[in-house]
Amino acid sequence: MADTTPRGGAAGAGGGEGTAGDGIRTLPFPTELAVGGVGMRIARMGADRAWHADAPLDRVHRIDFHVVLLFTEGPVRHMVDFTEYEAAAGDLLWIRPGQVHRFSRDCVYRGTVLTMQPGFLPRATVEATGLYRYDLPPLLHPDAAQLEALRAALEQLRREYQDTATLPPSLHAAVLRHGLTAFLLRLAHLAVSSAPGSRQQPDNTFTLFRDAVEQGFATNHSVSAYADALGYSRRTLVRAVRAATGETPKGFIDKRVVLEAKRLLAHTELPIGRVGAAVGFPDAANFSKFFQLHTGRTPVAFRAELR
Repeated sequence: MADTTPRGGAAGAGGGEGTAGDGIRTLPFPTELAVGGVGMRIARMGADRAWHADAPLDRVHRIDFHVVLLFTEGPVRHMVDFTEYEAAAGDLLWIRPGQVHRFSRDCVYRGTVLTMQPGFLPRATVEATGLYRYDLPPLLHPDAAQLEALRAALEQLRREYQDTATLPPSLHAAVLRHGLTAFLLRLAHLAVSSAPGSRQQPDNTFTLFRDAVEQGFATNHSVSAYADALGYSRRTLVRAVRAATGETPKGFIDKRVVLEAKRLLAHTELPIGRVGAAVGFPDAANFSKFFQLHTGRTPVAFRAELR
């Protein structure tokens, strides 16, 4: 079973470019640039980098695919969801679908970029490699041995990606999936070990809850409703979410709602009332109270600070 669940609030996942009505441009996976039309691509980073020819990457945008950047030069500054990361040579930046990010026009990006379309890997592999662990840090600093192993795995994957002559298309795609899995397992191990207070691999209960929240946070903030829909008791859900994240299911939902609200307040001109409605608060006053409770600032003040 392939992973086809929309993630990260990305609009147009599996479809065309759009804004999902929220004013943040979402760029789809550039299938036309992939060798043989497979759901992944490996390329060199350079001055002509682009997901699409008409899409300036130094503007805030979302993507509906996974990106891993392995830098050979630095420093490079890159914004991902309100944090400005600075990468050096030998660092990796892992950007997941739906995250709002921006390239720096003042930095030169050099190295290798791996992009992957959701659905290219089987669901079991997706979970084993932590592709949707949004709690893990985007910027990774491998030591010398880890970097050598990651480079070797990526180089082997690049050779297989470019070799379209020795295997039929179906076998070529299968080999790429195996090579990609090997690279991502190494990358996931680095990401988990790099996270402060990193926790064990989440179980299936939390995974299903996380996916349900990702699909429903804009309209459903009820822990009981998610538990009922998934067929779990509230107590079971609390245990699973706490083991995976250290927080309650309600805290997990609220955190996701706040992140989306921040994205819309910072990167669009939507009125406050429409921002609230977009994250499940038809009443603007209730949205303002919720936002201030969780951030210490009103939506108006938060937006003003970033302008």
